Amino acid sequence: MQRGGLWDTVVAMVLWGVWLPSCLSQTTSPSQDGEMKFRLAGYPHKHNEGRVEVFYNGEWGTICDDDFTLANAHVLCRHLGFVEALSWSHSAKYGPGTGKIWLDNVMCGGSENSIEKCVSRGWGNSDCTHQEDAGVVCKDERLPGFADSNIIEMQVDENRMEKIRLRPLSGAHAGRMPVTEGVIEVKFKEGWGHICNTGWTTKNSRVVCGMMGFPSQRTMGKKPSSLQSVYRIYSVACTGNEAHLSACAMEFSKANSSASCPDGGAAVVNCVPGPLFTQGRARSVNDHAPSHSPVSGASEGRVGYGVVVCRELGFGTAKEALTGARMGQGMGTIYMNEVQCRGDEKSLWDCPHKSITAEDCKHMEDASVICNIPYMGFEKSIRIMGGRTDHEGRVEVQVKSRWGTVCSDNWTTREAMVACRQLGLRYCLHETWYWDSSNVAEMVLSGVKCKGDEMTLTDCQHHSVVSCKRAGAQFSAGVICSDTASDLVLNAPLVEQTVYIEDRPLHLLYCAAEENCLAKSAAQANWPYGHRRLLRFSSQIHNIGKADFRPRLGRHSWVWHECHRHYHSMDIFTYYDLLSLNGTRVADEHKASFCLEDTECHEGVSKHYECANFGEQGITVGCWDLYRHDIDCQWIDITDVKPGNYILQVIINPNFEVAESDFTNNAMRCNCKYDGNRVWLHKCHLGDSFSEEAEKEFEHYPGQLNKISLTFLRINPGTAITTWLWTKRNFNHLTLSV
Repeated sequence: MQRGGLWDTVVAMVLWGVWLPSCLSQTTSPSQDGEMKFRLAGYPHKHNEGRVEVFYNGEWGTICDDDFTLANAHVLCRHLGFVEALSWSHSAKYGPGTGKIWLDNVMCGGSENSIEKCVSRGWGNSDCTHQEDAGVVCKDERLPGFADSNIIEMQVDENRMEKIRLRPLSGAHAGRMPVTEGVIEVKFKEGWGHICNTGWTTKNSRVVCGMMGFPSQRTMGKKPSSLQSVYRIYSVACTGNEAHLSACAMEFSKANSSASCPDGGAAVVNCVPGPLFTQGRARSVNDHAPSHSPVSGASEGRVGYGVVVCRELGFGTAKEALTGARMGQGMGTIYMNEVQCRGDEKSLWDCPHKSITAEDCKHMEDASVICNIPYMGFEKSIRIMGGRTDHEGRVEVQVKSRWGTVCSDNWTTREAMVACRQLGLRYCLHETWYWDSSNVAEMVLSGVKCKGDEMTLTDCQHHSVVSCKRAGAQFSAGVICSDTASDLVLNAPLVEQTVYIEDRPLHLLYCAAEENCLAKSAAQANWPYGHRRLLRFSSQIHNIGKADFRPRLGRHSWVWHECHRHYHSMDIFTYYDLLSLNGTRVADEHKASFCLEDTECHEGVSKHYECANFGEQGITVGCWDLYRHDIDCQWIDITDVKPGNYILQVIINPNFEVAESDFTNNAMRCNCKYDGNRVWLHKCHLGDSFSEEAEKEFEHYPGQLNKISLTFLRINPGTAITTWLWTKRNFNHLTLSV
């Protein structure tokens, strides 16, 4: 069958563009003494990330972030002995350097063998301050034959903070999670220490609380601690907008010093949790929260913008602010460009920004953020056992101090998703129920039924008394978890653009009838005479996840359909429904996944799946599958539908047969007007609601992002928080990884 696509935008994040640098013609001059070295410095940094420092003309200095690009980072990472760059950072993310700012307005193509070959102002010619020092994150893979000792010098900071944590005050909600109030403890190489509370301010508390995953802090007086303290930090002066305590100005004591704090005791903070982590969500655990690890990994984009977004959503500060569509390309209108937040704004719209056109910025430049969230200790009450790896096995949970298995009755992908998330293993690859539990602990949980967005299995519906039909077979619920998953999303505008009505003769619909693609009344039609009225449209389905979308069943289980001469790899791949305005279904179709394949892909992505000749079926990451409007079964039979106003609904992977990282973007709805002869679609949007509130948002705030509302949650490191940005034209999708 013929398949083709136009639209190449998929899941959307918070959107802003990368501004184009001004033109410069000067290139860097050769090093005067012939010796040029590079190193990574600052905090926090690993061996493959940090502030870039250059040794030139006998002096170490830095590089300004003006006009900096990923191409620059590629060149610098190769100088450092790595194969390429993953990302870069600006605004002294790793702390301000010292000495000269050797290079400014550097612009590389990315293939240069030396930074000296790139365009810049020239050595030592800069109008920057060290608050604009650039950093890089290099791929942790060495160039063949590279000798570290020849070039790389890693700066060692004796005051580097390794971890930060809160130790609860005596009697202050002891054993409750999350820990919102406590003494700040900082771990250095030589051990744990405290911060002297002399001069401690609310701004300091704001920074610490943000690191711990809390959006704000309470004002509290000094609470000298009776702990035997080692004060490694005597004073701290934060502006309140820093993403990490290490970015604040501070005075350190000497290593191994045990001097007392002149004016009192250890610094204490009292944080305000976001709505998802209030006391109603608190859980008892046996010990306090573990350390909050320092920021690590790729970090790029405007951190100030990320702080505002994260706090607005009820989380802490941004661990990372990413550009270049690092979490997938968005869809729809791009509303904001060159967003410049200080970090203390109440809303993203309060930050200076530019309104832009499609020519100014593309979805390949979409931005996203990674937020800090409070530690909740959910993984302490679940484990998987008996598998071949630590990512699979039967599920065991702790219920009132008893450990045991979970009944596998009605155990589905939704329940498995929650289990994997609670385990901190990100995504569910498959739910299973074949793990032999004959020689393990008793069953302690049954009747589990999850929506899919719960934090723990015990948050799902479950029996108050264990009752399991499958228990006699001695099989318990299990999971196979994965670090990656697919994510399908429908091109909503294309549906709106391609819809039409066709009166199709019955003699052309025998194959469609065989595959149950017509309304039930078709069985009483006077075949082969007469016709059926079909609402037709194209369906373009993108995989914007991190893993290929593959049918759950192997090829040996696919079903051959002789009439259309193809294999069905899934019984139901998509639901097409026409609903009344009160949600009643008036017409429906289902679509099996015949010829699930890569129709087109983004530039640089190769097709992996083609169903011809019994080939493999699936959708590659970065590709999409197009079912054109003129293909059999790509319709809803509306022969029996009366004229009126309706809602068209399309749901991909409706039975959750294949695991995805996000199911909230699998549904699309449109307003549909049918006058008996023609049909119009408008306000097509992704999401699973078409509420009165949404209608008000559409009607009363044209052209504006009205609010950010949280509708779906995944609470474990590396998984996703999904929200909807409601706009006049359509729903744009924002994914925040936490």
